[in-house]
Amino acid sequence: MTSTVKIGDKFVGDGCPVFIIAEIGINHNGSLELAKKLIDAAINAGCDAVKFQKRNPALCVPEEQKNILKETPWGLVTYMEYRCRVEFGKEEYSEIDQYCKDRNIMWFASCWEKDSVNFIEEFDLPCYKISSACLTDEDLLLHIRSKERPILLSTGMSTMEQIMKAVKLVGNNNLVLLHSTSSYPCKNEELNLKVIHTLRSKFNCAIGYSGHEVGLIPTIAAVCLGGCLVERHITLDRTMWGTDQASSIEPHGFEKLVHNIKVVETAIGDGKKCVYPSEKEVMEKLRRRTSF
Repeated sequence: MTSTVKIGDKFVGDGCPVFIIAEIGINHNGSLELAKKLIDAAINAGCDAVKFQKRNPALCVPEEQKNILKETPWGLVTYMEYRCRVEFGKEEYSEIDQYCKDRNIMWFASCWEKDSVNFIEEFDLPCYKISSACLTDEDLLLHIRSKERPILLSTGMSTMEQIMKAVKLVGNNNLVLLHSTSSYPCKNEELNLKVIHTLRSKFNCAIGYSGHEVGLIPTIAAVCLGGCLVERHITLDRTMWGTDQASSIEPHGFEKLVHNIKVVETAIGDGKKCVYPSEKEVMEKLRRRTSF
């Protein structure tokens, strides 16, 4: 049994159109111009929303990692400097907020700590996303719940016991629980899409899918298995620099994904067996005997 969640002006759940999210994340590599191009690509593909990631590097980056050197497009820099370079601030997000309003597409963000939640709260967004990495952060979960907005909760790298505790903390009245496997890109044999059925049987909330695989077929299969919301990373070019680019979908691929999801939605139907009008002429022609 699943419930219905309202995100912005759209409903998510059984019987509703699949809600499709293009995750920009940090695939913009700190470029506002690139972020806008990714938003445009998501709109052209027919997505319902785009998603970013918001962190406060000073709070998020562990002390022991801050001075580790990393090869980046800006040369050899510390991990802390890299995290700061790909992080948008108030000016960038204000422009993103207005750009999405002008283009009539929803946006929201995964927030990695309470400080980022407070930052994003200024924009009055339709929902919050809790990443798989944050599923066991009780303080963050309770802080996001206190904002009384719909929550999308990814379940990668988590046990069923951890998922149950997280759902108990955030509540299931306004929740979409997302099956996910947190490897980038994810091997097909580790996608385990049947977990969608498992989650549907255990939790009274809407169930979706956050995919990190290469290709489109598993995401379409997730819809066939009952996923009412899907999220995939979007990129302009999978060969671009960045940790998520290889598991992302390019614009043309995203257009195909949205189109194929719509085809599948139409084909799935309502589950009620009937004789369609288009069958009657065939029935009269081919069915030779009718004993019952």
